[in-house]
Amino acid sequence: MKSRLEPQKTSPAAYNAMLNLEMFIRKSSKLEPSLLELVKMRASQINGCAYCIDMHSKDARAEGESEQRLYALSAWRETPFFTDREQAALAWTEAVTLVAEGHVPDEAYEEARQRFSDEELVNLTLAIITINGWNRIAISFRMVPGEYQPAPRKAEEGR
Repeated sequence: MKSRLEPQKTSPAAYNAMLNLEMFIRKSSKLEPSLLELVKMRASQINGCAYCIDMHSKDARAEGESEQRLYALSAWRETPFFTDREQAALAWTEAVTLVAEGHVPDEAYEEARQRFSDEELVNLTLAIITINGWNRIAISFRMVPGEYQPAPRKAEEGR
């Protein structure tokens, strides 16, 4: 496999704009890193983005995520492995990712509202929008999965 082009080199300013969204989500959204990785994985599964699935499965493992939960993620509704908050986030992820099907269902919104503050729900939605954007970049330019490695976790981050 070969990438069509490297977007970060072809249009650094545009790529950095996406990175700024990503950095906000990681550092300022107040959402749990493990929850964000599940959301990123699930949206990437729906979109069929091999590059992002590879990346976020590695990042999730680096955050301490279990193999069992990662393997079961595509069938999360059929397992007891996810908390109510995670289930609400995954349902919201699916609804927002599949918005082209017509709308985001009221049921998904109400469930998310029960588990997330208004600010968290806006930030979660931004995280979903961002991963969908990354998926489209990676798929469009055929970014090659397999070589990504997570950055070493820093001891000063308290993890």
